[in-house]
Amino acid sequence: MPVSDPSARPVPLPGRRAHAVDRAFLSMERRHPDVRWDAGGVAYLSGPPPSLADLRAYVGVRLGGLPLLTSRVEGGARRPRWLPDPDFTVDRHVHEVVADGPTGWDAALHTALDAPFAPGTYWGVWLVHGHVPDEYAVCYRFHHACQDGSAAASTFRAMLGEGEPSARPVPKKGRLTGLPRRVGTAVGLTTMFLAGSLPVRGHRRAAAPVAPTGERRLWRGRVPADALRRIAAAHGGSAHDVHLAALAGALSAWSARSGVPLPRVRALLPVDARRPDEEQTWGNRCFALPLELPVRLPAQRPVQRPAQRPARTAPERGNGSRDGDSPLRRLEHVMATTRRLRGEAWRQAIQDLVRYMPDRPTEWYLRRMLSPRVTDVMATSMPIADKGSLGDSRVTGVALLPLLVPGHLFGVGLSYFGEWAETSFVADRALPHGELLPELWEQAVGELEGEVEASSAPV
Repeated sequence: MPVSDPSARPVPLPGRRAHAVDRAFLSMERRHPDVRWDAGGVAYLSGPPPSLADLRAYVGVRLGGLPLLTSRVEGGARRPRWLPDPDFTVDRHVHEVVADGPTGWDAALHTALDAPFAPGTYWGVWLVHGHVPDEYAVCYRFHHACQDGSAAASTFRAMLGEGEPSARPVPKKGRLTGLPRRVGTAVGLTTMFLAGSLPVRGHRRAAAPVAPTGERRLWRGRVPADALRRIAAAHGGSAHDVHLAALAGALSAWSARSGVPLPRVRALLPVDARRPDEEQTWGNRCFALPLELPVRLPAQRPVQRPAQRPARTAPERGNGSRDGDSPLRRLEHVMATTRRLRGEAWRQAIQDLVRYMPDRPTEWYLRRMLSPRVTDVMATSMPIADKGSLGDSRVTGVALLPLLVPGHLFGVGLSYFGEWAETSFVADRALPHGELLPELWEQAVGELEGEVEASSAPV
């Protein structure tokens, strides 16, 4: 891998005013300093790991294309700005965790997940290795005031990625003549989601099963990305719809296995609202949308099934489905909600809200949506890259590290890397049977695929 002077710094940029969403996260950090407001991702690589000095040199070179990562926030709570940090050093941001032999991988990885940031820093990279000679991982974590998932994915591509960057669905340039209608749509969207966050009599939320320990755990699963796309194409939805429907099925099965009742589960979906001309590598331009997952669907009258339908997964394998909880019904339920969000008018409304909403309403809305009284699971989805490398090492897989909100059951991230759709579950160590969630999600995707094949087979 190339080695150069780690003291080399990119040309500093003029100060940039923090966005309203940035300021909201900075304010929440001041209000709740005991909460972990970081997210990130892990890249798994094949090949001999670099030395810590070489990795620091490599990151220093790559920062030439990511100048805003060398910023710090100044200006106090009222007028925070991102300014070039004259004291920036790579050494304070890039660290190393060495596993204690072949059995020490999990402990080393979770040390990287839970390690605090160095004082005065907003992001960090941890090199994790030592369990085997030819495999290692690079863990990147960032404070959520600095980046959202789209910005972090761009950072990944600048650091490790190859191939074309992921396409982002963005609204077309708005016309002034349509401004009143856009304002009405934006207000209506906010009102709808805020109304949905109000408590409903007799509608209980999922209860946290145990007291949290403060230690995070990461579990991974994967399926071919084409499997999600085939299911989505058969029903006119998106691969993310399929992911959410499978997540609901996995939660139903997990509830049956763990004994944790789930009367209602509402996921919080971050939506990228950047304009095409906006900076991709720094700051937040996301909007949080709540979506109720169809973990428990009301029973319906039985319908005639094709004779070729495959048998359901046996309950002992973790399937918690009931008679009314058909995988396809879950998918239809999700699509009925997300269909409008994919439309041009709603995407424009989300972009307008993120761009023009004042600070106080922005912070109030985010605090409301992040509250475990309103949502139970953070669920994010992000295309990463076609492939990746670090020197002669190849990236073999990636895992997102979504924000884990205190009181939430877990955070789940779906990433697309190469030919795979990879799901990652981040939860507190105390979550019972959390390690089963990736396998249950994979099984739920398989059930959806089986129903699609059965429904399309000739009778």
